[in-house]
Amino acid sequence: MAILLKNASELDKMYRAGQLLCEVLDTVEALVVPGVTTKDLDDRAEALLVERGAVAAFKGYEGFPSVLCTSVNEAVVHGIPSSEVVLSEGDVVSIDCGLVLDGFFADSARTVSVGVVNAEVTRLLDVTKSALIKGIARCKSGGRVGNIGAAIQREVEAEGLSVVRDYSGHGIGRSLHEEPSVPNYGKAGRGMKLMPGLVLAIEPMVNLGEDGCELLDDDWTVVTADRSVSAHFEHTVAITSKGPWVLTQRT
Repeated sequence: MAILLKNASELDKMYRAGQLLCEVLDTVEALVVPGVTTKDLDDRAEALLVERGAVAAFKGYEGFPSVLCTSVNEAVVHGIPSSEVVLSEGDVVSIDCGLVLDGFFADSARTVSVGVVNAEVTRLLDVTKSALIKGIARCKSGGRVGNIGAAIQREVEAEGLSVVRDYSGHGIGRSLHEEPSVPNYGKAGRGMKLMPGLVLAIEPMVNLGEDGCELLDDDWTVVTADRSVSAHFEHTVAITSKGPWVLTQRT
């Protein structure tokens, strides 16, 4: 397993990529209202990337057709934007975006409410965001990859929700997916030791129902097996000697 650590100059470049990605997601999130299509969101994201001189990380990746992954309600990840998917009051949409700037990748996701959602879905979003925060807090030099997943799993299961086990976080840098894999479950003290210069995409995916998933016929969209609502939050995080540095969080 080749682990690619980043030096200070490379981390600065990843920070700039992360800040631009945060801007893109903020812009797209502001457009999420009833009546908008997921293709509208994708078009705006693509226009902003072109304007700012960045490259979409997902479009063309293993054949994926779009800039964003837009996963609505029971869709967990990898939903394809479409002019036929019109968001309605009470929906949630997970917006996942990656970009390349100056040779380095950034990857981030958030789940957004469309208008007013019910209390159960609100709790799902709150718990998933909290799980991400708990996972990031374990991104400390000298710790272990398993500490991250254990913290996420504990936060989610304490609330009676389910962690998706079929998909995980990952290393990131000059490539979108680098080693190591970062599961959203596990045991503390297990796995690779965390070192300064390691950059990880931490991304809990959490279901209201069971953890099982299915792949739809488009060969991309992953949905919950029981069709319960799912949420997905993600940040790109650097391990430093001073603690975790969230590169995709606006500062």
